[in-house]
Amino acid sequence: MLIYSSFDILQIMPATVKKESNKNIMKTAVQAEKSLFQLPKKGDVVEGVVINKQGGVLYIDLGHTGTGVVYGVEFLKAHDEIKKLKKQDKVVAKIIEVENEDGYRELSMKEAKAEKNWNSMQEAQKNQELIEVEITDANKGGLMARIGDLEGFLPVSQLAPANYPRVEGGDKNKILDQLRDFVGKKMKVQILDVNAKEEKLIFSEKAAENDSIQTALKKYKTGDNVKGEITGVVDFGVFIKFDPLLEGLIHISELDWSLIENPSDVVKVGDKVEAQIVDIADNGKVSLSLKALKENPWEGIEKKYKVGDTLEAEVGKISSYGALIKIEDGIQGLVHISEFKDEEELKEKLKEGKKYKFEIVGVEPEEYKIALKIVE
Repeated sequence: MLIYSSFDILQIMPATVKKESNKNIMKTAVQAEKSLFQLPKKGDVVEGVVINKQGGVLYIDLGHTGTGVVYGVEFLKAHDEIKKLKKQDKVVAKIIEVENEDGYRELSMKEAKAEKNWNSMQEAQKNQELIEVEITDANKGGLMARIGDLEGFLPVSQLAPANYPRVEGGDKNKILDQLRDFVGKKMKVQILDVNAKEEKLIFSEKAAENDSIQTALKKYKTGDNVKGEITGVVDFGVFIKFDPLLEGLIHISELDWSLIENPSDVVKVGDKVEAQIVDIADNGKVSLSLKALKENPWEGIEKKYKVGDTLEAEVGKISSYGALIKIEDGIQGLVHISEFKDEEELKEKLKEGKKYKFEIVGVEPEEYKIALKIVE
């Protein structure tokens, strides 16, 4: 085989070729020579074909860069894959030793595969691809998830609304119990963060469903009535799933016209209910109301209760801003803290669960307010 140097190429060129062309050809020839004869470096990923498998060694023809071998620990690491290989099969490997004492390039198929996997994860993140992972374990912070040979983490905060654990009081042990139910299942996710050097891979189920959720939300508007199932009860309200992809919150104040101390007194997980959508936020959060579908006891209340009237009623709850008084089902009045010298005096004169005589000092039906003062 004849090999021409860049000088030889220039000598056989026609004299009519322009000077600029001479420069370009010389540059190309030099690059070709460099590519042909430059030794590979440690860490390079190379491609070759299988020559032979013998005595725990895999021999790979790397073309002009020589012959590579996978043996020892690296052979064991890739044993399952090597078993399937036959002569002339193409393989990709990473150089871990440029030249050993026998003149071979020492290779790692495992490391090359890992690098390829990490590169594919980086591409998936860049393109916001939807990928499927298998949940392998759970801890109090979230879920461990595997894709191929890589394992990543799916934080609780990145679960889709339908899978987010609803635990009253935020008990971490109960949250963990719910998360363990996902082990062995598969989820569609997007990649939030990927760092091959730190072997960090963070998934998000919420981000993966975002487009689908936005599409599903277009079917609904404020004022629509929806039927669904209670999926969680917490101290500030309840969650209801009313669409395969959508879940909304019924705040404790929207459960009933009456004063609710504990949402679990009104509904429980699994209950089928009908609610009205009262708000759809830009971020996709849906607020619903049960009381909006119940008769409003405040309508015409100004005809029933007038300023100056007195009544006997039970103290429902005492707080720093005053005392809530149960006038009738769905109707509460307030004795403001300003009616007392301080909170201590309020607690001395009024006790939760006891009845007292009150005078009405203000009625505001539009604001759902009746102001009271105690009749000494």
